[in-house]
Amino acid sequence: RRGAAAGTMMPGETPPPAGTAAAAGACANCGVLQQNINEYVAALIALKQKMIDGDRLLTEYQQKCTDILCLLVEISALRCQVEQMLQKILPLEKCQEELGSLKAELEEKKVCL
Repeated sequence: RRGAAAGTMMPGETPPPAGTAAAAGACANCGVLQQNINEYVAALIALKQKMIDGDRLLTEYQQKCTDILCLLVEISALRCQVEQMLQKILPLEKCQEELGSLKAELEEKKVCL
């Protein structure tokens, strides 16, 4: 990287005084520095995008947790309704059995009469 950057000029750079080895080395160092800065900026941009993606995923996760809590409340309410229905059905089943017995008795009496 150093050798390739030595001959290129970045916008806003001033050319070094001609014929000095120190100036050529400094220009090469500027190129390396610019490359490092570019890589650093790219890494920061990637990190920012990951943070944005992370925030989006966290928001989605929180929404799903809220949805699950709402569903749990609904399930609990439905369970209560089922329990209430069962409590109403049990006496009705007993009544149905009694009615069956009475019907059988009536049929016997009918036959006897």
